[in-house]
Amino acid sequence: MCETHVLSVSSAKAPFEKTTIERRELRADDVLIDIKFCGICHSDIHNAYDEWGGGMFPMVPGHEMAGVVRAVGPEVTRFAVGDRVGVGCFVDSCGQCEYCLRGEEQFCTKGVVLSYNSLDYDGNPTYGGYSQKIVVKEDFVVRIPDALDLDVASPLLCAGITTYSPLKKWNAGEGKKVAVVGMGGLGHLAVQYAHALGAEVTVMSQSLKKKDEALSLGADHYFATSDAATFTKLANSFDLILNTVSANLDVDAYLSLLRVDGTLVNVGAPGQSDKYNVFSLIMHRRSIAGSLVGGIRETQEMLDFSARHGIAPKIEVIRADEVDKAYERVLRSDVRYRFVIDMSTL
Repeated sequence: MCETHVLSVSSAKAPFEKTTIERRELRADDVLIDIKFCGICHSDIHNAYDEWGGGMFPMVPGHEMAGVVRAVGPEVTRFAVGDRVGVGCFVDSCGQCEYCLRGEEQFCTKGVVLSYNSLDYDGNPTYGGYSQKIVVKEDFVVRIPDALDLDVASPLLCAGITTYSPLKKWNAGEGKKVAVVGMGGLGHLAVQYAHALGAEVTVMSQSLKKKDEALSLGADHYFATSDAATFTKLANSFDLILNTVSANLDVDAYLSLLRVDGTLVNVGAPGQSDKYNVFSLIMHRRSIAGSLVGGIRETQEMLDFSARHGIAPKIEVIRADEVDKAYERVLRSDVRYRFVIDMSTL
């Protein structure tokens, strides 16, 4: 077993403590990774506060891990000691169902094994990236291109693939008009990807305070949703709306912005159920959809695409002893736009 230092919470909303856990010994197809940086995702807060229920404590959050390979098992072929690598939201799947076989492990019919707050197929709890080391099957490790710094790359393992995947799925390219709702940790990446894919990009945010930054990241237009005239002005405009916020929206108002055959795709997860009038869909053959990160192949594609197009999150690097304060700041929307933990400070 490999002992490693971690940040863990003993119960819901408990403060983080520096503790140790045991990682498993290397299996033949395993990779041992020294984690250099781990991003903070809003879902880490939901889980650490047990807001979604089912919390497994003690919990070590973190599914945006970037680091360097320390050792590999004898059957590992794609990675070697010293390689720059990442691990995202899940660490195992059955590998045999229809979804795994087509590279969409997140929909594994046996049940994907999440990077933390989950049970592996042996029944052991998983512990995430607020840690100095992790042992992961080779098939669930991705290579980080040299053009991406490790601290910048870490949020891409969740926030990046969460926005890239639906934009590709719903063909956000040349000739398409795409609206991004929210200019936060997800939204500021969605703008960059949609722009790089060739779409005409509009940002919709509560106020105009992030307008200049959105335009600098590739947005063509920016509107404040607090202005009621916005919804009249943009009626029947978009082929795709990507909703990145976790608050409940006036769904009918946003559906009215879609063209015929347009789709509203949700990647934010509000705590309460949304409501809408079915005629908002029927009259213009509109759709509502959701999207859940992406598979390993698509995550690698996203990293390579990011490197080629110079796409990167705006981050604030923090020490391990600043995570509790960082959670509080995320809840106040006091970050531009993602916190990343320097794991060397642990």
